[in-house]
Amino acid sequence: MQVLRPISSNDFAALKTIAVESGHGFTSLPVDDELLASKIQRSQESFDKTLSAPSDEGYLFVLEDLETGEISGTTAIEAAVGMQVPLYHYHQGKTVHHSSTLKVYNTVDILSMCNDYTGSSEICTLFLREQFRRGLAGRFLSRIRFLFMAEHTERFSDRIIAEMRGVSDEHGHSPFWQWLQEHFFSIEFPQADHLVGLGDKVFISELMPKYPIYANLLSPEAQAVIGHVHEKTKPALRLLEKEGFEHRGYVDLFDAGPTVEARLENIRTVRETQNGTLIISEQVTEGESTWALSNGRLEAFRATFTTSVVWNEQSKTFTVAPKTAHALQLKEGDKVSGFVL
Repeated sequence: MQVLRPISSNDFAALKTIAVESGHGFTSLPVDDELLASKIQRSQESFDKTLSAPSDEGYLFVLEDLETGEISGTTAIEAAVGMQVPLYHYHQGKTVHHSSTLKVYNTVDILSMCNDYTGSSEICTLFLREQFRRGLAGRFLSRIRFLFMAEHTERFSDRIIAEMRGVSDEHGHSPFWQWLQEHFFSIEFPQADHLVGLGDKVFISELMPKYPIYANLLSPEAQAVIGHVHEKTKPALRLLEKEGFEHRGYVDLFDAGPTVEARLENIRTVRETQNGTLIISEQVTEGESTWALSNGRLEAFRATFTTSVVWNEQSKTFTVAPKTAHALQLKEGDKVSGFVL
């Protein structure tokens, strides 16, 4: 049985393995021992805080196989982005060039640098190791974050965003960055990507063009990838779209990948979550549906997914097998939340 829980110091080696396997473009997990250790420490401190409003917290989780102890994936939530280090995006807009005298009317797409998502909560760092990409584990990692946020609303913004990985090749080269590099920078995309992952964003304000960029002046290759995701990111984007996330014209500065957003109360998982009381039974059988279940706690948060669940709408009870209750660290009569995967 696989269980999602807050990361601990003992998970450093597993997190580094995930960072290596995630490859170029996965800026939230750069291969840097000091930074990875600090992410674990920051997450532990975030879970330990008593809060009434979101600030600069980051919640990092790992998916563990209880039988083998192996870590198969990770996922995370940033409580309020851009509060300490500015969060930059390009916003896609339009400008009109019109001359009544010459009878000319041209609409031109532009990209304007902004900080519009400051203070939003961000879901990020979702990665499932390739050998574990089967069944519903990836969907579980994506959706369970919304349940955690709904159970601790005081810790998060009501606007949730997700920055999607943009188009790049197998060597980590981005067509969009290639154009920026030629005109404004002298470093390769993987290096810029790595600097962002390290939190070093000073060069953005120093070197990025301050005025709107006319999209039709970009190379055809750069124009073609604006707002598009990496091939490996398409399944993650489809999942978020099913949850109600929308792209409203914001793209990443470096690879032009889309940022999507939704209001927490409108997210499908939050709307479909059931809250009930736990019943433990040796006789519970597998059902047709797979349920994601959570114990609703904070630093002792546990969540798992299983088909051995019976939900009774009238009595508001979840009946589960003893091993499921053990995985969630719950006893008979405890509160539990869940939704159908």
